[in-house]
Amino acid sequence: MNEHISDSGLPPIQRVITGHDANGRAVFKSEDVTPTRMIPSGDASFLLIWTTATVPADNNDETDGRHREAGLTLNGGSVIRIVDMLPGKESPMHRTNSIDYGIVLEGEIELELDDGAKRTVRQGGIIVQRGTNHLWRNTTNKPCRIAFILIEAPAYLHDGAPLPEDKPDHK
Repeated sequence: MNEHISDSGLPPIQRVITGHDANGRAVFKSEDVTPTRMIPSGDASFLLIWTTATVPADNNDETDGRHREAGLTLNGGSVIRIVDMLPGKESPMHRTNSIDYGIVLEGEIELELDDGAKRTVRQGGIIVQRGTNHLWRNTTNKPCRIAFILIEAPAYLHDGAPLPEDKPDHK
């Protein structure tokens, strides 16, 4: 496949990183254009944009956040990634100990909760996922692109006991 096209068929993602020079002035540190790549399950194409090792973040950490090891969430930190959910595909049902902000950039996605309740979120829509068990389903014939920002959070307490994480293995 053309290296300038994501595995989903959508355009690659431009990433621009800023920082500071030796005089404390704002500078552009890097810029790249990178396609999303298929995950092992074959239901979506991912691109890790940035991570932080801690929350609050440390702007003195010069590590390129893309090069930090991150699973679906990053314990103690934050993650931003682009997810291209493929037509007719769905994720496994899962829960993470994080608060997730999902911004639908293109297409639409169905969000299903563990009780079977469903909502369709369209382009421009925003999902705030608060540690609930859920799955994503693309019921259309076009890819859906979502920007996900995940910030670690303690597990939700139900009757005083934390609900367990159930994370699919997506890198």
